[in-house]
Amino acid sequence: MWTHKASHPGGCELGPRPIDLHLSGLRDLGAEIVESGGVIRCTAPKLKGCRLVLGFPSVGATENLMLSACGAEGDTTIENAACEPEIQDLQDFLNCCGAKITGGGTSTITVRGGQSLHGGGSYPIMPDRIVTATYLCACASAGGDVYIRDAREDHLSAVTETLRRAGCHVRSDEGGVRCLRRGRLRAVPAVRTAPYPGFPTDAQAVLMAALLKGEGTTVFEENMFENRYRHVDELRRMGADIRVSGRAAVVSGVERLSGAAVAATDLRGGAALCVAALGAEGATRVRQTAHIRRGYEDIARDLRALGAQIYDREE
Repeated sequence: MWTHKASHPGGCELGPRPIDLHLSGLRDLGAEIVESGGVIRCTAPKLKGCRLVLGFPSVGATENLMLSACGAEGDTTIENAACEPEIQDLQDFLNCCGAKITGGGTSTITVRGGQSLHGGGSYPIMPDRIVTATYLCACASAGGDVYIRDAREDHLSAVTETLRRAGCHVRSDEGGVRCLRRGRLRAVPAVRTAPYPGFPTDAQAVLMAALLKGEGTTVFEENMFENRYRHVDELRRMGADIRVSGRAAVVSGVERLSGAAVAATDLRGGAALCVAALGAEGATRVRQTAHIRRGYEDIARDLRALGAQIYDREE
């Protein structure tokens, strides 16, 4: 029997981010969980496999329950599981370590518990699809011709198809994804965020930044988080024309953007400021960049490699 104590998770302030799916799933597996004073105490005398049905296809809950089920006795079935590529990647990694999991990438995952896990092997992790989306949107914002090695278009086809509709030429091959943008972008049909394979919420802000100078009006509908437009006020400082009403943001293209002093409000919102700055006239200074570093190994280095004049004062 083991006992673990942890505080409630943090992260970007995007609105309510309940962990009830995580806790209820762990309880169904046999864990004893007590919440008190902002602390979660979890005791697991013995976990037993069971049938778990998620009320929402949460990526984090799916991953946590897959991991926990590996240590349970008997089989566990997770229904209405998240289908994101990261789920299949986790499955393949765990199987490389001795687990027996099937169904990753579909809505039903089966874990045969009680397997002895081991290290000693090697596993190539999948490329980060949101980083890929960010750099494709950076090209769309600034213009130019970018080839991202090892990127996989099948992991972010909702993003690449939207960029094509906006006027970018996007092609992929076995080696990566290429984006070419010449001339002014144009507005696209409504962009609605949704669980995979829908448009990823993590790419909403960077696409919005890329379309700020597009001809026409684009409507964004954020269906995953209640407070994911915090970057809008900062984009307005650069001259963007954006109106927000509830979960909808209406972006009307402007002729030009101007560099300004702005602040990163969260991880993807901060990346969006960098994307917008690439298409703006003059210099932009982005503060609170610690948010950005949480999700990008070195965004300044990568964008410099593509020809941007960008510097990180903490380099």
